[in-house]
Amino acid sequence: MKFKSILLGMALAFSPVFGFADNNIKMLVGTYTDAGSQGLYSFSFDQSTGKASGITSLNVDNPSYFTFSKDGRNIYAVSEKNNATAVLNCIGYDPVKGTFAFKNSQLTHGGDPCYVDTDGKIALTANYSAGTISVFPILKNGTLDKSLLQLGSVKGGPDRSRQNTPHAHCAIFAPDGYILTTDFSGDRILCFSYNKRDKKLEDHGIAAHVSPGSGPRHLVFSPNGKYAYLMSELSCNVTVYTYKDGKLKELQTIAADNANARGGADIHVSPDGMFVYASTRLSGDGITIFRVNNNGTLTRIGAQFTGTHPRNFAITPNGKYLLVACRDDNSVQVYLRDKFTGLLKDTNQDIILSHPVCVKFYPE
Repeated sequence: MKFKSILLGMALAFSPVFGFADNNIKMLVGTYTDAGSQGLYSFSFDQSTGKASGITSLNVDNPSYFTFSKDGRNIYAVSEKNNATAVLNCIGYDPVKGTFAFKNSQLTHGGDPCYVDTDGKIALTANYSAGTISVFPILKNGTLDKSLLQLGSVKGGPDRSRQNTPHAHCAIFAPDGYILTTDFSGDRILCFSYNKRDKKLEDHGIAAHVSPGSGPRHLVFSPNGKYAYLMSELSCNVTVYTYKDGKLKELQTIAADNANARGGADIHVSPDGMFVYASTRLSGDGITIFRVNNNGTLTRIGAQFTGTHPRNFAITPNGKYLLVACRDDNSVQVYLRDKFTGLLKDTNQDIILSHPVCVKFYPE
């Protein structure tokens, strides 16, 4: 039983947000909207106690992934739809009040956009079903211009049930400005750069090959930018790379899921760079915990079972809590994180929401 759940429903009364102590930070949750959810939710989260207080919500279709603008005043959120109505939305955000203001949206021209990142000049979406990357110039007021172009991934992975058509799952900016994208069906990580003058992406080839049938999904960097960690969905392996000038050199591949459930999901590095966490789904759902060694490689030190389908998770800026969006349990679970051992403990302070799938904290 969850003794301190926060019930959020259609008739939710949100608490005031003024006068919070410094330990309180803003937190946003994106949801699938097929079961009564409004879309985007704003909270105040107390980093000292692990308690969340609801602020407000905004009606947005399937904001399954979002990111903050560089100044924190806007949110870029996908509307993950498998048809021609799929868009990237620009939503204003007040970091003091925690409130939203819709600004504009632009078509992705690719079905099921599932990831977005920005460098402040352009925004990128990875469109899963289309297998493409869309590029949106950002205007001076932070809103989105029309998508300029798309780049396609390839099909041909050995898993004919999952890799028989092109899929793209992640498009991120590396610390040095290069763009890295995961080619899910082609088992590759691709590298690009953006030519602002010509308004196009320049192809820099393959940053890394991934073992056939892996289905590369999410890529993250260490705080110092020297290492990158890839979570593959089909193999449920984490691959460790060194990174330099748009190229990745493999150091290690290590299993994140003993159940072989083929549902690898999200991956994040602790703020101090000492631990890596990866979520797995479809069987034995949970978070696998790795310690980072001096050379960037990983040692698996434990696992924490979670609610059903932990698609996404986030670590608080101070590193004290790890929050897991458990889509099929309709909850965001709050775990206390031991900074020395890396292990997790359920605080039983779940946030109850319909189909939560993305959690992010306001950038400090």
